[in-house]
Amino acid sequence: MKFTTRELVTMAVFGALWGLVEISLGSVFHAIDLPLSGMALSIIGVMVASIGRLFVPKRGSTIFIGVIAMILKLFSIGSAVIGPMIGIFAEALIAELILDVFGKPSILAFIFACMGASLWTLVQPFVTGLLLFGRNLLVVWLDLLDMGARVFGIPYQAAFWIVLVLVIVHLLFGGLGGWLAWKLGLVLKTRLGRDTSQTVE
Repeated sequence: MKFTTRELVTMAVFGALWGLVEISLGSVFHAIDLPLSGMALSIIGVMVASIGRLFVPKRGSTIFIGVIAMILKLFSIGSAVIGPMIGIFAEALIAELILDVFGKPSILAFIFACMGASLWTLVQPFVTGLLLFGRNLLVVWLDLLDMGARVFGIPYQAAFWIVLVLVIVHLLFGGLGGWLAWKLGLVLKTRLGRDTSQTVE
């Protein structure tokens, strides 16, 4: 898919915004040890990328935005950037595939894109932990259960319920993020005088 110079600049702007979110909020969330910070960053980032897709409704635009954000992540404070960079790329890829399935940007496409990216944050520790850091999958699994038990106050032994609640929370907040991204995107396009007739309610 070929992009015009204006479209490339637009995607670069949204990619930079996603990257700034990762650099700024990511550092803050890490410093205060915020629970489910990966989910929050994922949803905000894909919200930005989805709005960018509204401005450049072409295949490949979402992954382009994600690549820009991933590159900017290199400038984060601290040394642990490989995992987050992989996360950004994976989230952008998931969002791209979902948005491509829907074709034209729509509220449902945005909701499912954010939900898919949000769920990835549950899967990523198993992928990066095994491939990059040589962690035992059992250790990653126990870390997940421990986090869920602390956040939701569910007994550590209730693994099924911990995972179920985590999935539901990720889907709910992801869906909310997608809905909000759609609404904000339409408002932004209207304010900037862009045509919204190609979008689907």
